[in-house]
This record gives sequence, structure tokens and C-alpha cells, in this order.
Amino acid sequence: MKVFIKNMVCGRCITAVQRIFADAGIQLLSADLGELETVREVTGAERMMVEAALNANGFELLEDIARQEIERVKTFIILTVDSLDISEDFLLSKSLATHLNKDYSSISKNFSQLETTTLEQYFILQKIEKVKELLSYGEDSLTEIAGKLGYRSVQHLSAQFKTVTGFTPSDFRKIKAQKRFPLDQV
Repeated sequence: MKVFIKNMVCGRCITAVQRIFADAGIQLLSADLGELETVREVTGAERMMVEAALNANGFELLEDIARQEIERVKTFIILTVDSLDISEDFLLSKSLATHLNKDYSSISKNFSQLETTTLEQYFILQKIEKVKELLSYGEDSLTEIAGKLGYRSVQHLSAQFKTVTGFTPSDFRKIKAQKRFPLDQV
């Protein structure tokens, strides 16, 4: 049985959710970001116990098909940005439509209706959070960061960064005081 869970954004999230299901005595066939598959149907009592434990740890069971799709979209975007291998000609619309095997306009409409932002803005916010992370490490130049995240130029990255954060990347590097947001809050 497939189970969809909101706010799973990293490997530690998967481990935490696996532990919650194991503590409830529910064996899993697979566990990926936002999605699990159990060996058997989950009983009502098990479901209540798992749901309470998930909520206590910042996760949420997703029943609604539209919400499940949004979580798959978010997971796809997070993994795409985290790969640091976005080409300059990357098209979010084409990639998402292919990944979900669904028309992009319906994906985008659903996302915008249920979230407080558009798909494109969510993608930009994820990229900017990754830029903050990479700038904080100080290992990559801005040119290298721009290349890894699919920006056509450092100027484009810098302009987008300043629009979102209010700082230039150089200023951010200097102060490092800008708060980064957990990925599930972007």
C-alpha cells in the first residue's frame, strides 16, 4: 500500500519516518522522499499511532490526491536542485510534465491553487536556498555555483539572489547572517 507523507526533504527524514513505521510494527517495501510502500494494509489503530508520531516529528500523512501530487512535485524540485547538475537549457515545465506524465498546465494550476506560490517561484526559492548553502561553505565561486544551478550568467544569479534575499551574493558571503530556511518551509 502506498503512503504519501508531507515534509520529507532529506535522507534523515526518510530514516525518521522508517523508524516511526518500524515502531508501529509496520514493515516497509520501500521508502523514498514523500512516499512509502508498506508490505500490507495499515489498520485503523496503526494509522492513528503512525499519524500521531508523524505529526509530532513535523510530518503529515497526505490523503488527498492533489496534495500527493504537490508533494511529488516538491520532491522532484528539491532533488533536482540538490543534484547541482541543472543545465542552462533546463525547462522545469518539460521536466515535471515528463516526470509526472501529466500536462504541465494542470500541474502548475494545482500547485498554485494549493500553495501560496507558483511552481516557478518555488523552484527559484529552492535554488536560492541552495546558493545560500554553497556560499556559506565558501568552496565554490559564484561562477561555479551559477553553472551548477543552471543560471545562464553570474549576473542573472546575482539579480535573482538580491531580489529574493535583499543582499548581493557578495554581501551575503561577508555577513553570513542571513537565515536559511528549512526546505520544508520554503
